[in-house]
Amino acid sequence: MSLYTGSGNGSFNSTSSIRTRSSSVTTADAVPERVPECFFYRNLWWDKGEFSEKAKWEEVTLPYVLVTDVTIEEYEQRTENFNIHGCWEWSDGKVIIYELPSAPHEVCIFEISEEIMNACRHIRGTPAQIYGIGATRTRDRNRGKEADASFRPAKPAVTAPNGSDGNDFPWPNLVVEVAYSETLDHVEEALRYWLSPGRAHDCIIVKIDPVPQGQVPVRMRAWHYCISAGRGSRTIVPVVNEFEFGTRDGNGAQLNITQGNDVPYLKE
Repeated sequence: MSLYTGSGNGSFNSTSSIRTRSSSVTTADAVPERVPECFFYRNLWWDKGEFSEKAKWEEVTLPYVLVTDVTIEEYEQRTENFNIHGCWEWSDGKVIIYELPSAPHEVCIFEISEEIMNACRHIRGTPAQIYGIGATRTRDRNRGKEADASFRPAKPAVTAPNGSDGNDFPWPNLVVEVAYSETLDHVEEALRYWLSPGRAHDCIIVKIDPVPQGQVPVRMRAWHYCISAGRGSRTIVPVVNEFEFGTRDGNGAQLNITQGNDVPYLKE
């Protein structure tokens, strides 16, 4: 396992990097001279689960490679031990940060999940009951990922190794992904992961336009994708509905939207 101390912007595509064995990093009070301080404190998120302001996360370009040469089992163990949900994923031995912790991200996930479960309350206690399975870990041969939220009815086990756990655990029917610091390019990759054959049936993507710390977001967009919408395919998943709501548009102009309303339209 190697800690990653890449170039200044921390980009996933960076070709300039220095690697140091994890044994060379000891405590937060002793920063090795050969490791820039910000990289040392970024590595602490993997090493100790510590998300430090000294890491200068605001200067990071996402996705960011946090650590390399890691097994998926070790990745899953650390995300569980440090309660890291919706921020890291594993891909071909790399642990990649694609979302940074933020209040808008967490509040949005909670509110959407609550609305979905509230809409399903009338079928509680019936064979059609919908269960929220949260950020359940999933994996395939090359990737380990968690949804921000996921839902499904009771389902029988699937044929191993086609389950969401790499064994026989069934995949969710509906997945919700919320992006705040996350890029839309990465969201598209996540969409292909969730809606690959034999996996989820629907995916809701929400993108909140980020604002400076302490300010309230003013624009949010959402897309609903469905594999059986009557057009498209598993490789080109159609958008069923697209929504935009907030107080400003993408150019910063005022929107005449009454609080609590949205602007839905069917994408042709």
